[in-house]
Amino acid sequence: MMRGERDTISQIATPPGAGGIGIVRVSGADALHVARAVFRPARGGRLEGIEPYTARYGHIVAADGTVIDECVLLYMRAPHSYTGEDTAELQCHGGTLVLREVLLRTWEAGARPAEAGEFTKRAFLNGRLDLSRAEGVMELISAKSARAVRAARERMAGALAEKIAGIRTRLLGAIAHIEAGIDFPEDDIPEARTGALAADIAAASADVARLLEGADAGRILREGMKTVIVGRPNVGKSSLLNALLGMERAIVTDVPGTTRDVIEEQIVIEGIPLRLLDTAGLRAAEDAVEQIGVARTQRHLADAELVLAVFDGAAPLTPEDEDLIVRLRNCAAEMIILCNKEDRDSVLTAADFSMLDAPVLVISAQAGTGLDDLRRAIAEIVRRMEGDLGDGALPNVERETEALRRAAEHLRTAQETLAADMGTDFVSIDLRAAYEILGEILGETADTDLIDKIFSEFCIGK
Repeated sequence: MMRGERDTISQIATPPGAGGIGIVRVSGADALHVARAVFRPARGGRLEGIEPYTARYGHIVAADGTVIDECVLLYMRAPHSYTGEDTAELQCHGGTLVLREVLLRTWEAGARPAEAGEFTKRAFLNGRLDLSRAEGVMELISAKSARAVRAARERMAGALAEKIAGIRTRLLGAIAHIEAGIDFPEDDIPEARTGALAADIAAASADVARLLEGADAGRILREGMKTVIVGRPNVGKSSLLNALLGMERAIVTDVPGTTRDVIEEQIVIEGIPLRLLDTAGLRAAEDAVEQIGVARTQRHLADAELVLAVFDGAAPLTPEDEDLIVRLRNCAAEMIILCNKEDRDSVLTAADFSMLDAPVLVISAQAGTGLDDLRRAIAEIVRRMEGDLGDGALPNVERETEALRRAAEHLRTAQETLAADMGTDFVSIDLRAAYEILGEILGETADTDLIDKIFSEFCIGK
């Protein structure tokens, strides 16, 4: 069968593995025809007169009439379904083998296998979702925290799409004003006043810049913040990891160099997912294995997004501590300085770290004190990243961020062209380019290859 957008498709829509309920979704013009071929109502009769949005109990049967499984059938009529097409959902028992049998029956009855993300792609093509909202569907599925779930819901409701649409509306008004004067010079249409046009471009540019400023926070909600715990041996790095996790994940001893490789765990702090890495202590390593661990620590420090720098608060700074401070001064990541071992007499103060632009907290990883202050400090860092944007309006995939960067560049060029008095027709070229690029985020001006690539990254059955 030739694969096309008008084919009737089917796929298992629930996760792999055993469960109480499993769903096979069928979507397309022949969805009801496929359902009739595989489903037999328990009370007899036929499905031609089935009312949409009602449940019908019965059985899935093989071509020879053999019962495969019990089933509840839900039928939704276009355009009021997830895909915007006629849709039948076969709710069966959630065993892997039985669902596979049901799926194969739908293929025998005329459906074809749905490709990855094809149900959501059809919802997009049928105008049920714009591209930004469609990507919110996968964000909801893959969310790593309650806050990420909320952000995905807001995106699906149009939080980002509305901001992008607002910028495009402003640009379209400016373009129309300019081009009216170009296309109809004989009519009494005033030229775009330079001051008003400059104000419109500046406002659009500021809105794009605000969205770009929130890109890191959006990506962190989606993927997690790479957080590296560093310090010399025996300052309490592994104890901190264990305290934050609430479990004994890393071995803790008094022997320097216990941690020789990077230990990575996922945690959520104040609704923010963190990729937490406990690293080997930074020092002149004494053997080849520890040297490899220290080298890995240095590499992770170079591309960290947040550094938790741990020092022994009960001891003066050592040469190894001083060396770490020098490294941190050249580190681009956000950082928090932690003076550990609060349960002992304190020696270090914030003044010892005055050369670093970072908060200094006093904690005891072993006793668990000061960790609430640490959690609040991490949340504050992410809040600074997102500015005054809501979670759902944060661009969080590289495609969106790159589009915003390109739009910002065209708006910058438009401002320079206008300031140089090179003519509003040249300004219009860059404004239209920015308008088209922003449309890619919503899918209004995205090409077919880009749309296919985006939806190919969705999960099977969605």
